[in-house]
Amino acid sequence: MLPNIYKFAIYGVLGLTYLGLALGYLPGLRMNRATIALVGSAFLIALGVLSLQEAWDAIDATTIVFLLSMMVVNANLSYAGFFPQALSLLLRFTRSPLGLLVALTFGSGILSAFFLNDTLALIFTPLTLSLTQALRLNPVPYLLAIAGATNIGSVATLSGNPQNILIGSFSDIRYLDFMRAMAPIAVTGLAIQVILLCLLYPNVRSIVPCEHLPTGNQRIFKPLFYKTLTITTGLLIAFTVGLPLAESALVAASLLLVTRRIKPQRILKKVDWNLLVMFSGLFILSKVTQKLNLLKPFTYAINSPTGLLGVTAILSNLISNVPAVLLLQPLIPKDDTQSWLLLAAGSTLAGNLTLFGSVANLIVVEAAAELGYKLTFWEHLRFGVPVTVLTLLLVYIAVAR
Repeated sequence: MLPNIYKFAIYGVLGLTYLGLALGYLPGLRMNRATIALVGSAFLIALGVLSLQEAWDAIDATTIVFLLSMMVVNANLSYAGFFPQALSLLLRFTRSPLGLLVALTFGSGILSAFFLNDTLALIFTPLTLSLTQALRLNPVPYLLAIAGATNIGSVATLSGNPQNILIGSFSDIRYLDFMRAMAPIAVTGLAIQVILLCLLYPNVRSIVPCEHLPTGNQRIFKPLFYKTLTITTGLLIAFTVGLPLAESALVAASLLLVTRRIKPQRILKKVDWNLLVMFSGLFILSKVTQKLNLLKPFTYAINSPTGLLGVTAILSNLISNVPAVLLLQPLIPKDDTQSWLLLAAGSTLAGNLTLFGSVANLIVVEAAAELGYKLTFWEHLRFGVPVTVLTLLLVYIAVAR
């Protein structure tokens, strides 16, 4: 009887933890995904599934360092005024509703390829709302453009989103090789998104110039701006020539932290510690699932490119994309480039399916709500379903065949 109760407790804790990760909360409790992952891991350690040392060893230091370093780089770019300046520069070339849609889609998509997509969603949402309000345009298609483009664009590189960072740590794929395979998919996906939004929202098809396009003079802090831009350019060059990703990002972040111009607490305040804690907990949960041999059903399901792409897309919407990648990565050989590419594309592009499919979507919705605009689940779904189906079909044609 005791062993049965013990097994029930282990599987109960694990199941409840993944349910909480899927929902983003546990009913009646003030917990987010970070605390759910951490508490679930702690209970499983207490139940003896893993020792504390085994749990610590399960956390992939390379991924955590890479993610933390990129957050420091993004924080410096944000304080320097880089992102508003980049958007302002893009909008100087167009003055029509359709032109704005194209500029926002490709601008946020391209930037998301090199900087974390969640950061872009957080910064571009209020800027987009201010722009559409000034021009008296319906903000919904432009909000959908930001949400979709930050997901689609981020698939292009290993530094574009958290799940790609994981894949960069687990696989043998070089940064430039990954980009060469995935960038065409990202660009084509962004074009598909523009066409779909034009079909769904006829008003954005207009090529008539708006009477006044407020490009504005975005404030930049020149010393910080030039220093950050120089170091970030060096970091991207390091990525493309094949230097280790985590080590390169750590050096860049360290150089940016050596400063007389900005207090360190302001930079560290921008670091998403919740995400780092969640990642750590997820590594432990992934180790538990391996130890309990719970991944066996997936072994048969992902033995073909179609199966892997389908399972990844489904899991990404059930438990979110990062946990999905961590669950599936032990089943993929380190040198199986095709499978890693499918895992990256499937987990990222499936995030567009529903409003809850990715953190970037939720950031756009929450930021818009704070400013008085509502993007509903159904409004997103009628865009999310076709764009997800079409982009995943594109991945299958480009990578799996």
